[in-house]
Amino acid sequence: MNAPHTDVEQVEAANTAYYEAMERGDFEELSSLWLTPADLDVDEEYHDPADAGVISCVHPGWPVLTGRGEVLRSYALIMANTDYIQFFLTDVHVSVTGDTALVTCTENILSGGPAPEGGEELGPLVGQLVVATNVFHRTPSGWKLWSHHASPVLAENDEGEGDETPS
Repeated sequence: MNAPHTDVEQVEAANTAYYEAMERGDFEELSSLWLTPADLDVDEEYHDPADAGVISCVHPGWPVLTGRGEVLRSYALIMANTDYIQFFLTDVHVSVTGDTALVTCTENILSGGPAPEGGEELGPLVGQLVVATNVFHRTPSGWKLWSHHASPVLAENDEGEGDETPS
């Protein structure tokens, strides 16, 4: 069994690889980072992969997506419609228990869409603050994503400053 600090370092590396694949728009790399039925020694021909720890994903504002097909399709859509994305991770915390690891972090996201009317430059850049929980499972080939859940952080409204809210 690996030393606990080594597990934490490996999970941190897997978590970083996930965000870097997103930034590069590398769908193949991103796909390889998610848990597969084969990682769990499940023969898909005879067993329902959902019986063996199906993967799940919640993007901000989206419903729960389950199974490799739905999850990976969502990333393909995001990558196809995002010309630029960069993640600045803060408040990263890794916890490992046995073959399961939990990573919580704040995603400080900077993204840009297509240029207006076919211009060559990116459209306006937009910043977003999201909190995320990433669950990893140890496999023979390393730590793989089991679940990603991201929720937007509501921005404070300047209009309400000084107003008292009734209890």
